Amino acid sequence: MSDPIKLLIADDHPVVRDGLSSMFARDPEFAVLGEASDGAEAVRLAEALGPDVILMDLRMAGMDGVTAIGELARRGVPARVLVLTTYDTDSHVLPAIEAGATGYLLKDAPRDELLRAVRSAARGEVALSPSVAARLMNRLRAPAPPPGPLSRRELEVLRLVASGHTNREAAARLFITEATVKTHLLNIYAKLDVNDRAAAVAEGYNRGLLTGDDAGRA
Repeated sequence: MSDPIKLLIADDHPVVRDGLSSMFARDPEFAVLGEASDGAEAVRLAEALGPDVILMDLRMAGMDGVTAIGELARRGVPARVLVLTTYDTDSHVLPAIEAGATGYLLKDAPRDELLRAVRSAARGEVALSPSVAARLMNRLRAPAPPPGPLSRRELEVLRLVASGHTNREAAARLFITEATVKTHLLNIYAKLDVNDRAAAVAEGYNRGLLTGDDAGRA
């Protein structure tokens, strides 16, 4: 018999954590190592306990799920992250996937679907709920809209990048997550038709979006 899949459950609702722990405890194929009530605790426990899969809620008090996923990736924690949430909009799905989530499931998923998703995530395979998979496919199939002008927030991000700020520093300055900064950067690259930060800054100066003062701001 193979070793059980080791799980860490991160959700800010005790009833949800208890329900998930009880469900997995009934199946010898799984072992729940611990529970976290927010993203920061999930990161700490993941480093300490070494789970195979982390079931991660997105909206939690303190550090949210997307920020925690990005932090786990930054620290090189090898655990796979399976998002388990009630939200399936683009504004929730895309940042989570971009931050490094292996799968994305909704909390109303049947028990068998959840177990299959955890098994898939443990093997490093993508596990998506049908509605999320359909949303991503529709987004890929939809014709790309013509690039428009940079939004006010995208300009703010570009100016911070031009002045030498890292993604983390820009996120702190703008009171947003690093994942959101990355999303803004991807939008900036697409609108400016460039592939990296340096090219974006150069094109920003070329188009008059940036001035000499931007490079000197701290």
